[in-house]
Amino acid sequence: MPFQEWALKRAPFSISDLFAQPQIVPYWIDRSGSLGQLFGFQIMRNTSRTAPFLFGLIFSVLAILNIVASGRPNVVFVFSDDHATQAISAYGGMLAEVAPTPHLDKLAAQGMRFDRCLVTNSICGPSRATILTGKYSHLNGFMTNETSEFDGSQQTFPKILRGNGYQTAIIGKWHLGSEPTGFDHWEVLPSQGSYYNPDFKTESGTHREIGYVTDIITQKAKVWLREQRDERKPFILMVQHKSPHRNWAPDLKYLDAFDGIDLPEPVTLFDDYEGRGTAAREQDMTIDKTMDMGNDLKVDAMDRTQRFTKGTLNRMTPEQRTAWLAAYDGKNQAFIEANLSGKELLRWKYQRYLKDYLRCIKSVDDSVGELQAQLKQLGLDENTVFIYSSDQGFYLGEHGWFDKRFMYDESYRTPLIAKWPGVIKPGGVNTDLVSNLDFAETFLDIAGVKIPSDMQGASLVNIMKGKRPRNWRKTHYYHYYEYPGWHMVQRHEGVYDGRYKLMNFYDLEEWELYDLTTDPNEMKNQYQNPEYAKIVARLHKELDRSRNRYDVPAIERQSLENLDMRYHSSEILKRLTEGGSL
Repeated sequence: MPFQEWALKRAPFSISDLFAQPQIVPYWIDRSGSLGQLFGFQIMRNTSRTAPFLFGLIFSVLAILNIVASGRPNVVFVFSDDHATQAISAYGGMLAEVAPTPHLDKLAAQGMRFDRCLVTNSICGPSRATILTGKYSHLNGFMTNETSEFDGSQQTFPKILRGNGYQTAIIGKWHLGSEPTGFDHWEVLPSQGSYYNPDFKTESGTHREIGYVTDIITQKAKVWLREQRDERKPFILMVQHKSPHRNWAPDLKYLDAFDGIDLPEPVTLFDDYEGRGTAAREQDMTIDKTMDMGNDLKVDAMDRTQRFTKGTLNRMTPEQRTAWLAAYDGKNQAFIEANLSGKELLRWKYQRYLKDYLRCIKSVDDSVGELQAQLKQLGLDENTVFIYSSDQGFYLGEHGWFDKRFMYDESYRTPLIAKWPGVIKPGGVNTDLVSNLDFAETFLDIAGVKIPSDMQGASLVNIMKGKRPRNWRKTHYYHYYEYPGWHMVQRHEGVYDGRYKLMNFYDLEEWELYDLTTDPNEMKNQYQNPEYAKIVARLHKELDRSRNRYDVPAIERQSLENLDMRYHSSEILKRLTEGGSL
């Protein structure tokens, strides 16, 4: 085994480690050579004349080896659920002034903001599986939320890091069915988890903790940093928030945030889907028709399904429930008395939804600030890479929607902000086509660990250094699989080159093409427009190349007749009001 590989895997070092490998060849200690060259020598056992010299040399070598090992960067990866770039003020947009995110903005100012970080499959579990494995859904086996369970025996970046001397920890949302593997420490939410008084699962079992989930996850992460990690080892800590996932239940301290103001509306809030295909028209994810008055919009007097009462209110302590009702009862009563309809009703729903969503974001932003402060207090901030991202983007009223799944921009693009002191130039903005497919490779490269050849993404380290590789991807491949399923978004695949997006809704046998330069809101399908014929032909070829490059299996179309509609909101409402279950 090469000496560097042995050294990195064995750290921290003791005298017995050196005697275990007596032949030490001339070697440049680190990749940059900044510590100089060790000259060759052989440890000579039982040689009294050279013992004082040898032991002095041994202790010197031990010190150097441990300095090199401890100098490897730590990584803190903060990961939220359904956080749209539109809700991070560092990305600009219509909400930047009314709903600022100061801690995320500070992170972007100190590091690099990626404006085109694209997901491979815009849904929670599949995105997480891609991040762990560096592989598309069809290869890591986690293609849908409802029917997949992550195979924890497969290769993942935490396992590789752990095998190379890193301590690995994950705290928060897991949502992959199986138990975490490859982690020295894990405390995760069962399934989706709960906003109030959440349960946590560990190797020892499941227990409940009192408080708000974002705060609890943050405090657990801080405790791990202060008290539970092995200070002799570099680490990766994954802090994975439930927030701002549906049903957007804010912390008590933010229940009144944004009261008294009208948030700006997206220009496509009242989209009629003219110019798009069947998939956009027949989805089940509109604020107008899909949202539940109780569980989603918190009008408990109209909670016909009892999902909100049973799942949120009844989980609260008496004190929490009293504070919650004090914040919402008056506003809810005013809404009921207004008896709104039509566009005014949709506007009210939009305001209630978005305010609750943004209230949840405030807690996530606080978490980022607290974790950075903790790192600084511990003296770890200068040698820690701090990365923030989300499992995918989200619709905040664009096209009249909430949720994700589609390859349209709002759910296809996810936030990515990275700070690496001394490496990333502060205030950087990158517009390359990067992806959650690249995260595993990036974590390994940061640690100086070889990237397995079967991973399908590429490290972002050179891009972080301002040195984009010449062969960086020019297009990105996407594939969504879950139909029929929640929100009834048709299966589709596609490619995107930074301007043009080709989408294949293969069960419908419908194609869509968008020019995001002339049509950034993706309102007009240009697939049949002869002016775009050459673009269509080029992207068809690129789609074929992407399928081959990523070993995508041949598509098998499914019949759209006699569909199982149990996931449609109308069927869910009917089932729950009759006393059934989800």
